[in-house]
Amino acid sequence: MIPTRFHLSCALAAVLCACFAAGCIETDRPRTAQQGKPTAAPVPSQRLAQANQQEQTAPDAAAQPEDSAAGQQSATQPVGEPDTAPPQPDEPDMPLPDDSAQPEGEGTQPSTGAAEPAPTNVPPSPDGTEPSLDADQAEQGQPAGGEAKHALPGQAQDTDFAELLQAVSEGGLIWNQWAGTSMRNNTPITGPLPQEWTTGIDKRTQQWDRSKAKNIKWVARLGSQSYGNPVIADGKVFVGTNNGAGWLSRYPATVDLGCLLCFSEADGTFLWQHSSEKLPTGRVHDWPLQGICCAPLVEGKRAWFVSSRGHVICLDTEGFHDGTNDGPFQEEPVVASDEADVIWSFDMMAELQVSQHNMCSCSVTSAGDLLFVCTSNGVDESHVTIPSPHAPSFMAMDKNTGRVLWTDNTPGRNILHGQWSSPAYAVLGGVPQVIFGGGDGWLYSFRAEGTPDGKAELLWKFDCNPKEAKYSVDSRSTRNHIIGTPVVYDGLVYVAVGEDPEHGQGNGHLWCIDPTKRGDVSSELAFSLEDPETPLPPRRIQNVIPENKEVARPNPNSACVWHYVGFDADGNGNVEGFEEEMHRTCGTVCIKDDILVIPDFNGLIHCLNAKTGEGYWTHDLLAECWSSPLIADGKIYIGDAEGRVTVFALSKEKNLLAENDMGNAVYTTPVVANGVLYVANKTHLFAIQEPDGTAQP
Repeated sequence: MIPTRFHLSCALAAVLCACFAAGCIETDRPRTAQQGKPTAAPVPSQRLAQANQQEQTAPDAAAQPEDSAAGQQSATQPVGEPDTAPPQPDEPDMPLPDDSAQPEGEGTQPSTGAAEPAPTNVPPSPDGTEPSLDADQAEQGQPAGGEAKHALPGQAQDTDFAELLQAVSEGGLIWNQWAGTSMRNNTPITGPLPQEWTTGIDKRTQQWDRSKAKNIKWVARLGSQSYGNPVIADGKVFVGTNNGAGWLSRYPATVDLGCLLCFSEADGTFLWQHSSEKLPTGRVHDWPLQGICCAPLVEGKRAWFVSSRGHVICLDTEGFHDGTNDGPFQEEPVVASDEADVIWSFDMMAELQVSQHNMCSCSVTSAGDLLFVCTSNGVDESHVTIPSPHAPSFMAMDKNTGRVLWTDNTPGRNILHGQWSSPAYAVLGGVPQVIFGGGDGWLYSFRAEGTPDGKAELLWKFDCNPKEAKYSVDSRSTRNHIIGTPVVYDGLVYVAVGEDPEHGQGNGHLWCIDPTKRGDVSSELAFSLEDPETPLPPRRIQNVIPENKEVARPNPNSACVWHYVGFDADGNGNVEGFEEEMHRTCGTVCIKDDILVIPDFNGLIHCLNAKTGEGYWTHDLLAECWSSPLIADGKIYIGDAEGRVTVFALSKEKNLLAENDMGNAVYTTPVVANGVLYVANKTHLFAIQEPDGTAQP
């Protein structure tokens, strides 16, 4: 076992500590309140015993209609073969009780009428003018002339990833969202890329010396901690960070903010910044120094992202460089060339009663006019109570107006900690599906457009933990939630489980799922021997308690294609030892030519067959890994918390090509656009390209 080296911060979507819904300052208003010094409330250790007692004595909720799944694991389990920055304050180690089983059927929420408020705004017309609104349309945030349209792309067939990538390439070689497309597989089409480089950053002064750099096109200063993955589109690079760089004169670097920065793709020139002031409730909802932890979505001249304050925001990618204040939102505190131009803003905490846990972080995606968002609703600072169990976990919005179209709160009282995963979208089995990773450890698929009356339509759900797995807020926990992003590849869905890195190392699971089945498609179902015909409903802490005469059985409706917990690398007949086991992960799989790569939080890289789950090789980075892989130019790029980017050949045999020192921790994922490799460490964004490098289709 390698020792852990905890960096108290959040990565990709993993953010730390506790939450309680309260009043918020308007996102784009000047700072009006100083952040206090909140502390996490201690929780009596007796609560764990109380939790167990509650879980054993809680009355069963109405049983769900179950039509579920295949077998248990050994190492890889094919379907049909079932087996049974600056240091920050530490979180206390807190046990938590089960908040009773979540009844089926409480999750979907209607999203029409006054119950689902929307920004009172409307996007400009294609000719650049802003249409007038009548009173009703203004109230609903719809364009004049009738109902807002929520069209999906006209796809009759399943989404083909190769065709999608080619379309992205031919459309301008952009990488306009987390992992490049809504299928979330970070494998761009590109020409030759460097496998070695030298940053040229002076470790003492933190200044860039071009003469000492190798294969570095340009460098841009970020904050003191950076977790938002870079996005490249519209000739610009967008990245989330904190305010450590102090780009705006009205906000010196000593002011803690969440910042979305925009730079010129050509030379790294700073263009503008969107600033999210810290919530007055402090780290309960808005952990210090974390900044913006997600990646934006960019389409045309519009960018959408989720702020650290729990706002879904649409921006003009030009900022105020175009000389106009676009959109119905006209309340920017400063109109200047280095400030962001807001089109609309929707406050999830105020409007939907979401209580984000430590941070709101979701890298949104879209389909047609639909924008898909995970709300980050979670537990409070005690880690015991979900303050807003009825608030949505997932939702779809009209990306043009910010109007909420449908919501779902199925995780409800079974949320384990936070909800920081990001959605994926694809047409699968002829059905447009949006797939969300839940804070209860379940993966959910919904019909993307919802129902005609504005409700969520659940297609299938999958429990990503064995039924006997048990949750606790530490490394002893064997039950995890989902922090990484589901990935769609060749008609299948891939996802791994993880936990807030602050809660330590632990066991992990990686799943391959068939998305064409319906209902509960988990690999197992839970039963009481007292009623062996009726599946038990989901619970928060433990779904099967053996001492209560409960058992897990293979699900005949399982969508599990395979289940990976490690592989027998030494051929001794057992999966055992650090380098053979899958551990918790914050990461997202990456797949090319049926070769799947994923790092776990312990720093072990796993390479396996995407179709069968057969293990090929593992590699110990000797450092924690918070990021996800990039596969491009026949190579695998992975960053780690010790500040290296390690490069491998894409192969069934391990072939380490290079290790590159980035100077400090790399919590983000490398990306490629227009023949340039982008890597962000905590403090700088690097555009990496050989001097004669050119964009290649």
